[in-house]
Amino acid sequence: MLKNDTHEVVVGLEIHAQLKTKSKAFCSDEVAFGASPNTLVSPISLGHPGTLPVHNKEAINMAIMLGLACDCDIREYNSYSRKNYFYADLPKGYQITQLNTPICNGGGVDISLSDGTTKRINLTRIHMEEDTGKGIHDLDISNTLMDYNRAGTALVEIVTEPDFRSGDEAYTFLMEIRKLVRYLGVCDGNMEEGSLRCDANVSIRPIGSKELGTKVEVKNMNSMSNVKKAIEFEFAHQSKMALASEEIFSETRSFDAVKGTTFTMRSKELVNDYRFFPEPDLPPLIVDEGWVSEIRNRMPALPKELIARFTSEYLLGAYDAEILTESKDIADYFILICDHSTNYKAVANWVMGPVKSWVNSHASSIEKFPLSPETIARIIEFIDDGVINFSVAEQKLFPALLSNPKQEVSQLIDTLNLRQTGDEDTLHQLIQEVLDENSHKVEEYKAGKTGLIGMFMGQIMKKSGGKADPKKTKSLLAELLDN
Repeated sequence: MLKNDTHEVVVGLEIHAQLKTKSKAFCSDEVAFGASPNTLVSPISLGHPGTLPVHNKEAINMAIMLGLACDCDIREYNSYSRKNYFYADLPKGYQITQLNTPICNGGGVDISLSDGTTKRINLTRIHMEEDTGKGIHDLDISNTLMDYNRAGTALVEIVTEPDFRSGDEAYTFLMEIRKLVRYLGVCDGNMEEGSLRCDANVSIRPIGSKELGTKVEVKNMNSMSNVKKAIEFEFAHQSKMALASEEIFSETRSFDAVKGTTFTMRSKELVNDYRFFPEPDLPPLIVDEGWVSEIRNRMPALPKELIARFTSEYLLGAYDAEILTESKDIADYFILICDHSTNYKAVANWVMGPVKSWVNSHASSIEKFPLSPETIARIIEFIDDGVINFSVAEQKLFPALLSNPKQEVSQLIDTLNLRQTGDEDTLHQLIQEVLDENSHKVEEYKAGKTGLIGMFMGQIMKKSGGKADPKKTKSLLAELLDN
């Protein structure tokens, strides 16, 4: 909880998620990030006279799906409004949005706090609207350049209750929302590309008070950590004002990521300033129970469901289950390996270890990982059967397979001469060589420094090229040392 001796922070978030539709919210313009400026526009998205908007059914499907995932009530009768205000990034001069009839009402999302407890963050609403264009300020020192490619892109706005009491809670919630939209496939969740954006409504109040203070809206935060930093700075800023008996005004502020501070953009607009009125060109949208049921039946398993499955069916610990479900692609890959292996703990270790390490080091995704789930299962099988040990598999076999993904595992083991030896005569010879080379350490061991057995094992494994059977080697080593 973010507080001082006199005040605590109260925060609500407004999160805009750009939906992964192929076309825009109310016309057929293509949606694509990184296209040349003003190449993905049309008379409809630019608001030319005589043009008419139409509903994008896939955008509606995605909004319903997100609402169901957040335990929201889905509204049957939906209408749209025009939000009128002139900004340069609104080519029509107004935005089509939902004012009084948000498609999703109520609901909430659970977050895990650092102390191990769970907190419910309640939602006010999720409503559909269209995005604005984008102003570019750094290419011309005298002018702002406008790119309208983004104008009209389908959005949902997730509005929370003022339930956050720290920047850490807001950060955790954003992580959970990003995970959720990626699982559902409704948004790619990339804040750096602007497809997921967050505004924070920050206020303070005296400790113990139930009254909400004057809120300040902070915009233009392009990362989750910046949202956290902005909340923490604004709490300190408002607390300082309160202690100096200065009035806190409702305003819109921006966040300077370099300085870590917020600064005034403009006074906060009132609802009247937007001059809302019903959108005359879009008929009401009716979402019946059959439509909702259809969406519910094709929703993927969500993180909470998968965590429950991983801990009950695959007998994993809660920590492993949490790590494996951070990404839907990783969770799906883990399940596919488990279709070919019953050593679920080993599967988890391989996915969380070498597999994720490859993905991270290549700044890639699991879809581009070259080894099939069956191949990873085969590696685990050979380890379980004592053909190779984990160290050799990770350090030699795994890299070789990455270079030759189509190579059969057993054939590559033989080609690289990786099969571990359990022959007692061979092991006895290796052990004796190591003991002879480290006679002074043998004396130290016999004098009580039993921890040296690890050093002996390391030397033996090195001599054998990692092929000595660890269990047999350790047993024989202990026997020779004790005798």
